[in-house]
Amino acid sequence: MRTKSIKKNRINVVTLGCSKNVYDSEVLMGQLKGNNKDVVHEQDGNIVVINTCGFIDNAKEESVNTILEFVEQKQQGEVDKVFVTGCLSERYKPDLQKEIPDVDQYFGTTELPGLLKALEADYKHELLGERLTTTPKNYAYLKIAEGCDRPCSFCAIPLMRGGHKSTPIEDLVKEAKNLAANGVKELILIAQDLTYYGLDLYKKRNLAELLENLAKVEGIEWIRLHYAFPTGFPMDVLDVMKREPKICNYIDIPLQHINTELLKSMRRGTTSEKTTKLLRDFRKYVPEMAIRTTLIVGYPGETQEQFEEMRDWVEEMRFERLGCFTYSHEENTHAYNLEDDVPQDVKQDRANQIMEIQSQISWELNQEKIGQVFKVVIDRKEGNYFVGRTEFDSPDVDNEVLIDATSIYLKTGEFYEVKVTDAADFDLYAEPVHEAPKPVRKELKVKSV
Repeated sequence: MRTKSIKKNRINVVTLGCSKNVYDSEVLMGQLKGNNKDVVHEQDGNIVVINTCGFIDNAKEESVNTILEFVEQKQQGEVDKVFVTGCLSERYKPDLQKEIPDVDQYFGTTELPGLLKALEADYKHELLGERLTTTPKNYAYLKIAEGCDRPCSFCAIPLMRGGHKSTPIEDLVKEAKNLAANGVKELILIAQDLTYYGLDLYKKRNLAELLENLAKVEGIEWIRLHYAFPTGFPMDVLDVMKREPKICNYIDIPLQHINTELLKSMRRGTTSEKTTKLLRDFRKYVPEMAIRTTLIVGYPGETQEQFEEMRDWVEEMRFERLGCFTYSHEENTHAYNLEDDVPQDVKQDRANQIMEIQSQISWELNQEKIGQVFKVVIDRKEGNYFVGRTEFDSPDVDNEVLIDATSIYLKTGEFYEVKVTDAADFDLYAEPVHEAPKPVRKELKVKSV
């Protein structure tokens, strides 16, 4: 028997997948709020919008299960309407319409105006840069470009997001000022490929100029770089990072593998030698930089010897942060033409080996931090601890700094100087200090390559 919802005309936006989806959901919610709609994020509402991920098998499965869960709620009368958007919907809309017809409507990644119309709202161009942020108040994602022009063999993102399209610097500065006015202190720059930024608009890689402009925004204290592509990396970015205190000494640069033969098959446009040289240049020019990377194990044809080459390289490079994924055989990608010949249990074993090595490296690097003083931002209170991060740590994926909350009060969203008293594999334990020396940054010029 159908029951009436007590939350009439409240729109619940549910976000799955990566930070780019978080950003898109925030833009959608900003538009809905600008239309005077009652909108919430992952709370009760009688109208549900699911922003899906379609990147790899696990993400697709989670998205489908979430759709089915809300369709069942609709059938039970607990919600009135279910809409689906995002990458899964972009990639598999005809299949989804056939298999899950009880969804009211499916929308792709570029169909925001149509989705708004279905929600009885208008797309308002004047709301450029206006978002209803869902992250803790002190940080926000800033998407500087959409889509990707890279030909990576294993990746379906261009199928779902289209080609690379940079957002103009002036629009991003405006958005950053809006975020700062709302209390955001840390910008996390995201895109499918940060290092490609500006080629379409300015006919050159222009990430360094964007960083210089964002650093001038009053109220912003940290600017963090995510998802840089190694091939053609603009080295003038390191110059800005070195001399501009607001640019975190941190970079997320997914490298995927180190074996040259596999890198060629992956269509990464680089070699083992070039990749290792790039990392050494990073550490030469910005010695204090924390480098985060992600790797893929079990790519088609990966031999035990090729895996061991990567394993030994991980031990040698001693990344500050590292994630490892098992290869997912994605239809309509170039690699789908290859035989997915590494058994799943072998893939998982290889991933486990990499992460065991990284756990030990992380522990050793963290032990070196005991007694040192760091600037941290407090993200939240959890149990008996305030949970913070250094400039070397991004939310959700990196190390955290735990500070005893039973003996001291710290304000969420504020920065503090803390002294590390103990360390585990992926956590630091610290206590606040009243005064701490501030690092001196010397200006260093680096030629672009």
